Amino acid sequence: MERRTQNQESKYANESHLQFNTGCSPAVTISMVTLRCRVCSLQDPEAARLPISLRYRIILALLMLAYANASEAADASLSQQLGLHDGAAIYQSACAACHGPNGHGTPQVSAGFDQPDSFPHFDKCEETTPEFTRDYTAVIRNGGPARGFSQIMPAFAAVLTPDEINEVVRYLRSSCGEPGWPQGELNVPRALVTDKAFPESETVLTTAVNAHGPAAVHDEIDYEHAFGKHDQIEVAVPFGWMHQPGAGLGAGLGDIVIGEKHVLYSRLNSAPGEPLYNSTGSILSIQGEVTLPTGNVGKGLGEGETVFGAFAAYDVLLPADTFIQLQAGGDFPLHGHDTPNSVFINSAFGKLISRDFGRQWSPMIEILAKRDLGAGAVTDWDVLPEFQVTLNRRQHVRAALGFRWPLNDTAGRPKQVMAYVLWDWFDGGLLEGW
Repeated sequence: MERRTQNQESKYANESHLQFNTGCSPAVTISMVTLRCRVCSLQDPEAARLPISLRYRIILALLMLAYANASEAADASLSQQLGLHDGAAIYQSACAACHGPNGHGTPQVSAGFDQPDSFPHFDKCEETTPEFTRDYTAVIRNGGPARGFSQIMPAFAAVLTPDEINEVVRYLRSSCGEPGWPQGELNVPRALVTDKAFPESETVLTTAVNAHGPAAVHDEIDYEHAFGKHDQIEVAVPFGWMHQPGAGLGAGLGDIVIGEKHVLYSRLNSAPGEPLYNSTGSILSIQGEVTLPTGNVGKGLGEGETVFGAFAAYDVLLPADTFIQLQAGGDFPLHGHDTPNSVFINSAFGKLISRDFGRQWSPMIEILAKRDLGAGAVTDWDVLPEFQVTLNRRQHVRAALGFRWPLNDTAGRPKQVMAYVLWDWFDGGLLEGW
């Protein structure tokens, strides 16, 4: 294989001149030993037999050599030298050969390589709108491997300025032609207790362990699946281990919850000239759910009757990568003989911290309030400091850790260590992107 590649390179090697019309006078002319122009065309049948990594290295080398030798326009970026002045023009010149002029991808027969499963279709709203602008920026800047994607996506940090990359990203984010899809920037980090407004496609395993008092471990698997512009279905399956007097720990299934979320409003506000990942905005959704009496009441793992619940969730993106999450609702048992009606208000305040588009840390603090609607009931207040962190390069596997601290009415309400592991399966397999 190596010998054949060397022969192919020798076959096309030739002394040639490449001219780049930079808008300067005269045009910048680069003389070098390189390949004939047809090698740079992904549609040429002979060039298509070159390994894809070699072809990308050739193209990038030509771009870099052009940039390095353009002495007459030393203060201008490569795109400016080539007369490309906005995101659309840069995309059509530098990206469309693989991604297609409309963002749907170039046909394989023309592209000359097999598209990986993670290959994006920018014109498909259901694929692109939930994504984070930071991820787009990181991949264009540092290449596909920066986010655990295919190495066929090259890095453009050496040939595009940060502002030009932001323009390309802004153009890509406009490829969805249907209004009303919530933008991924509104998908704030998940808190341990407070539900967020953004519809998700993910699976989360949450654990809460009593830090004192009777031994107990409460686990829950949440499966969430977004569909359409505004909706999400959710199934939560709790299980755990509870201390049984004189019998050690008793294990069993809890009450299964089925819910449906619907987005009522979403808006992303971006300032002209600012990166989209610095946007502010807000999103409002409502959710209805039913709790089925599948748990073992005798072991303390269920309520023993069907409970209907409803809540509203409102998330706000603030400047400086800060955010607020608010959730308010109630739970109403079908009969109400043994389980009282109750209302709650949950809130989370946090900040996203990331260095150079790398691992993300999100410290948060939750303030939680719940009150039964019975005579003589008091409002139970808890505080929950926590943080979330991305675990892999693709950042679709995350974890969180926190400590729930009851502030009042502490009898029967132990302190708890809480944690979760989150897999955003919409962005790839659990073992991908590491």
